[in-house]
Amino acid sequence: MGGVATTWDPAQYTKFADERGRPFRELVARIPTEDPVAVVDLGCGPGSMTATLAERWQHAAILGLDSSEDMIEAAATYRSPQLTFRKADIAGWRPQPRSVDVIVSNAALHWVPDHVDLLPLWAAALDDGGTLAFQIPQTSRAPAGAVITEVAGDGPWASRLSAVRDESAPRIADPQTYIDVLATAGLRIDAWSTTFFHVLQGTDPVLEWFSGTGLRPYLDALAGTPELLDGFRRAVAARFREEFPSRDYGTVLPFPRLFVVASTA
Repeated sequence: MGGVATTWDPAQYTKFADERGRPFRELVARIPTEDPVAVVDLGCGPGSMTATLAERWQHAAILGLDSSEDMIEAAATYRSPQLTFRKADIAGWRPQPRSVDVIVSNAALHWVPDHVDLLPLWAAALDDGGTLAFQIPQTSRAPAGAVITEVAGDGPWASRLSAVRDESAPRIADPQTYIDVLATAGLRIDAWSTTFFHVLQGTDPVLEWFSGTGLRPYLDALAGTPELLDGFRRAVAARFREEFPSRDYGTVLPFPRLFVVASTA
């Protein structure tokens, strides 16, 4: 995914593929660039959504970058002459000016501590008519994030997870900051916020959802102590069940996200 040293599990991540894919589709639908030649997906994950870009832009060369070797291996199963996947840290990507037509990033930039500082560099990489588009979870508005940090700081695992809590603190700027930085770089801004209400199925579905994303650093930190890992998972699951009670039809997970589409034209 992004820049945090975390073991990402493609199978776990794709358990809710439809729900995770919807923000990507809504983001890409607002990109105005008509016929790009070079497209880059930053934090491409297992490649399933990156592959859909080849359907919209049938003449583009599409590069997916992700810091997880497991994710890149999963992405490599999408075979197309248009698609290339490479293991790389988003924070270290340094494109040449005017070398890319579309840069897209879906739910990845919040893992990159200094991503706001990288935005002007990416803006400069856009060719005429190009677009930088990204979507990020608004974790400060999401109760699930508070549950995770609360449980991580209260239990026999707390000392082992203290560093993870600091490293996993939200790295998301306020919307005005993104607009200011990109508008100052000369881009036209289309920004909006949406809260999705995902109706999840299965046993402890909120635990399963975050085991593929926000819980990963915590689970990795406890991987060498099975008893602590099991206890932590059970404690998080119990709090999630309180916060997101199961109904006959499923479990509702509210998930707020910020979308930004910034174009040169």
